[in-house]
Amino acid sequence: MNRIALDLHYLPCLEYFTVLRGVDELFLFPGDRYERQSYFNRTSILLANKVQTLSVPIQGRRPRISLTEVRIDSEQKWVTNHLRGIQSGYGKAPFFEYFFPYFEEALSRPETQLWNLNLELLTICLKLLRWPVKLTFVGNEGLPEDVIDLRGQILPSSTYLDRVFYQPVAYPQLFGLDFASNLSVLDLLFCMGTESDQLLGKSQKIQEQ
Repeated sequence: MNRIALDLHYLPCLEYFTVLRGVDELFLFPGDRYERQSYFNRTSILLANKVQTLSVPIQGRRPRISLTEVRIDSEQKWVTNHLRGIQSGYGKAPFFEYFFPYFEEALSRPETQLWNLNLELLTICLKLLRWPVKLTFVGNEGLPEDVIDLRGQILPSSTYLDRVFYQPVAYPQLFGLDFASNLSVLDLLFCMGTESDQLLGKSQKIQEQ
């Protein structure tokens, strides 16, 4: 079996899914400490004139709290902004009308814990990709020896070019002459639909043996 451990991201980028493609079991760590410079509460989409970062606002900036203790700041109208941005960027995409309702429902449902929201969104993405990945949650017991631990690898503070997971393979996007690489998986799903899995396969960087 191919089993890995990853961080839980908000609407993860394509690099994340090139790592996850072909995996049988994904290990997640609810008790890991929250790190400010991470993809836990941010992602990127393509708009008409730029790549836009979508960030989920969180309450406070308390250090040394677990991921499940991170609370969404519901006082801010972030859901409306995110949904409006997604609709603006992808409303005319070929598969938007098929896939958007899944994400709209999840984002519109009241949720205080960012971990729970991210988990639901990841589950939706796996469903739309038709990937039967088993999700396993790890506490203090540690990882089995055969699990590859890739936590802390995919960070916004560095570029995918420095890592061994993802190589951009262009597909038709709605805006711009130049291909915008490694956006949220939303970009791929809305633009490519049922061909998303095949393109992610081509985007897996071949590692030297």
